[in-house]
Amino acid sequence: MFAPPAKGRLVVASPSLEDPNFRRTVVFLLAADDDGALGVVLNRPSGTAVKEVVPQWGFHASEPPVLFVGGPVQPNSAICVGRARRGSSRYAAGDIQSAPDPGDPEADGFSPLIAGLGTVDLNRAPEDLSVSFTGLRVFTGYSGWGPGQLEEEIEAGAWFVVQGEQSDVLCAEPGDLWEQVLRRQGGWLAVLARHPVDASLN
Repeated sequence: MFAPPAKGRLVVASPSLEDPNFRRTVVFLLAADDDGALGVVLNRPSGTAVKEVVPQWGFHASEPPVLFVGGPVQPNSAICVGRARRGSSRYAAGDIQSAPDPGDPEADGFSPLIAGLGTVDLNRAPEDLSVSFTGLRVFTGYSGWGPGQLEEEIEAGAWFVVQGEQSDVLCAEPGDLWEQVLRRQGGWLAVLARHPVDASLN
């Protein structure tokens, strides 16, 4: 029995999910409640450097320092997720928690999500924020589901809900993330991690 979708958790595409927008993706949930769910795809880097679009934030971008395709909804919009530096926001290492940390301060331009991670207002200059960052990622577009839609897709076997780690959100090797996340779950999910990209080659 998998955990229900919740803010801070990952939804990982099943090998059977053939939608080209989500095939072999790992989605970080920014919100999940009765109104639906919203997240960003963590393993779809683009070829566009962050500094080309938001130059003032390029220096803070994690490797690879490019825009990521967060999902098919509003592809011209941008969502930024940053990891606050120790001392500027409460920081928790290791597993991403499924509930917000009440000790995380809400700073002007930074809205905490969970465990030191939060969304960043890209319209602000980095030096104008009271929070500094050890890394961040900029996503174009996002992934969205209406009320009950994601739960239905999970029930149908399209997604697996798992606990994430901070390193997943700012992963330096996003091409390996889908396999890595499944493998560390153990059991039959680890077996699925070896599922070939092209099943006809199996």
